[in-house]
Formats: sequence, structure tokens, C-alpha cells
Amino acid sequence: MTGWIALGVILFILTILILYVITVYNGLVTLKNNIDKAWSNIDVLLKQRFDELPKLIKVCEGYMQHEQKTLEAVIKARSMVSSARTDAEKVTAQNALSDTLRSLFMVVERYPDLKADKVFRQLGNRITELEDQIADRREMYNESVNIYNIRIEQFPDVIVARLFNFAARALWQIDPAHREDVEVSFQHM
Repeated sequence: MTGWIALGVILFILTILILYVITVYNGLVTLKNNIDKAWSNIDVLLKQRFDELPKLIKVCEGYMQHEQKTLEAVIKARSMVSSARTDAEKVTAQNALSDTLRSLFMVVERYPDLKADKVFRQLGNRITELEDQIADRREMYNESVNIYNIRIEQFPDVIVARLFNFAARALWQIDPAHREDVEVSFQHM
């Protein structure tokens, strides 16, 4: 009789353990898929921005013959985006594109006719709106990655994570140059 009780207890413990592993595994799969979904949401906006850039460049070319270097930098950054393969390359390329767009909009300040152009304003507003949405989505992506990374490192979930090869994911990070102080100078006219 005690053998049956011991067998029942062992089976009960094994059942609980198996249910726990299944629950943790399913939770980790959900978190991993949330990260992929967040990245995909960023990708949709990045694609929209990528598609809008040729129109913006075309409008700017007519006004900015003397700023070829700035336009070429935007074009080069755009091509970096299309050739990026890994997540790290994509992040680097997207950060470079954001930088060149900022430069372009700063240069535009010197061209009042361009700033007044209706098509330019519409495209500029659209790209600015996309940049804001991308920033929001990056924040959501990083939050998803953070929750996932914490979960796969916490005990006892770390055991299941290692058993099924759940690896840590990288946060979306900015270029270290963006952390430096910006030099501001006011010139008298």
C-alpha cells in the first residue's frame, strides 16, 4: 500500500513539474514573440520612412544644389538600410539614417523657399511624424526585450530557458555620439 502512495506522490510531483515547465516555456515563447512583433512594428514604420525619402530628396535637389554632400549622405544612409541584414546592422543603419535626416532638416533652415514649398512641408511633416512613431515603437521594443531578458535570467525560469536555448536579446541602442553634449553658440548679426 505504501508503494502505491509513494508512486502516487511521485506521479503528482512529476505532473506538477511538467505543468510548471510547460507554463514557463509558453510564457517565454509569448515574450519572445512579443519582441518579434515589436520589431516588426518598427519595421513597418521604417519601411514607410524609407519609401518617403526619395520624394523628399527629389524636392530638395532643386533647391539645394550647393548642399550635395548632405543629400548624398541621406542617400548613402538609405542604401545602408536596404543592405543591412542582421539586427545590429539594421539598428546601426537606421540610426545613421536618422542622423542624416536631422542634418538635412538643419540645412533646410538656410533655404526659405524650400521651407515654404508645400510638397516639402508635407513630406517633412510626414517624415517627422514617422520619426516620432519610430521612437515610440523603439521604446516598446526595448520594454519587451527587457521583460524577456529579466525572465530568462530569473530563477527558476533560467533552468527552462537554458534547457530550450532561449537567448538574451539586444536592446535598441543609440549611437554613443548622441550622448555627448551639444555645443550651442549664439552669433550676433
